[in-house]
Amino acid sequence: SMAFFRNSDKEPNIELFIKAGHDGENVGNCPFCQRLFMVLWLKGVKFTVTTVDMRKKPAELKDLSPGTNPPFLLYNVTLKIILHQNLLSPLSLSFPPHSIAPLTWRADIFAKFSAFIKNSPNNAVQEKNLLREFKRLDDYLNSPLPEEIDHTSDETITVSKRKFLDGDRLTLADCNLLPKLQVIRVAAKKYCNFEIPADFTGVWRYLENADEREEFKQTCPADVEIEKAYFGVANNRK
Repeated sequence: SMAFFRNSDKEPNIELFIKAGHDGENVGNCPFCQRLFMVLWLKGVKFTVTTVDMRKKPAELKDLSPGTNPPFLLYNVTLKIILHQNLLSPLSLSFPPHSIAPLTWRADIFAKFSAFIKNSPNNAVQEKNLLREFKRLDDYLNSPLPEEIDHTSDETITVSKRKFLDGDRLTLADCNLLPKLQVIRVAAKKYCNFEIPADFTGVWRYLENADEREEFKQTCPADVEIEKAYFGVANNRK
């Protein structure tokens, strides 16, 4: 297994198990795993990451039922199974209040992407739906937040300059959305020749800012992992 050590002067008491790639070692394609990896990194806590080849489960996980997929957390030696739909894990609840952004905007982008890639190549309707979701995201990212508007100034800010969903710092909302956008960016290009249109300037500003952050860049699976994961889906192979 591969392990990342943060602040590893002492033995870590948090171990994150994430899905291994096709080689059984590197980071696999799993937006839920990446989300938790980003959350821990963002918190600056001390932790290790172990990639799990589910064909040969490590001893620590041997009691888990078959078919239970990562992510898992060993937290002070207690195993915590992180439910995929559970945005706020036990750890992320201890984020400082200023960095929990209200989730004012929820994307349905991933569901629309799934329909788009499953129906390829006859997916014009699904492409339209996907583009509509990207437009919603773009509008949100380009709309100035209240704190960007200076009421004492004569200048009107018409387009937001913020880096991320809810301001200039990464929050839980970004940890949830960015791994999904990465999957879309890679798989839709590979199998559907789809690229996020350049005129979605807010989305591109967001992705470019994310690409500069270690918490995102270093937790992304290799493109080939995403491509392999969607090969059967895009080619309608069972």
